[in-house]
Amino acid sequence: MKADLRNNKDFLGGLFMITIGAIAFYMALDYPFGSALRMGPGFFPRVLAGIFMAFGVFVMIRGILSGEKVQGRWGWKPLGFILASLIVFGWTMEHFGLIPALLAMFVIATLGGHEFNWKEVLVLMVVMSTFAVVVFVYLIGLPYPLWGSY
Repeated sequence: MKADLRNNKDFLGGLFMITIGAIAFYMALDYPFGSALRMGPGFFPRVLAGIFMAFGVFVMIRGILSGEKVQGRWGWKPLGFILASLIVFGWTMEHFGLIPALLAMFVIATLGGHEFNWKEVLVLMVVMSTFAVVVFVYLIGLPYPLWGSY
């Protein structure tokens, strides 16, 4: 029995993970690696990319063994809205600050779903934006402006 790998859900997902991990690893090659005791700026991205590729190999093997087929079609609408939300986040972050960027990102990303409920989106925006501000600005101390540009 020959498995159709072009239509195998886990095989394709694992292949995608390996590709993203390989791209990330390649991009991190320009930074010094360091050692486990004195980590350089390339240590974490390369290790994380390696872990991501290892998960990809695991998912690919699981796909080969299970043979589960892809059901349905590609979700171009959700993919487009998520991509647009990330682009808008980057631009808004630079010009208006962290909080407006997060709010815009959440609204645009949720428009790509099958259901859109303003109450749920508002709760998501408040909870996740508060979490992001507390963690990244106050706990880690990243110099992100909350409102306005740099």
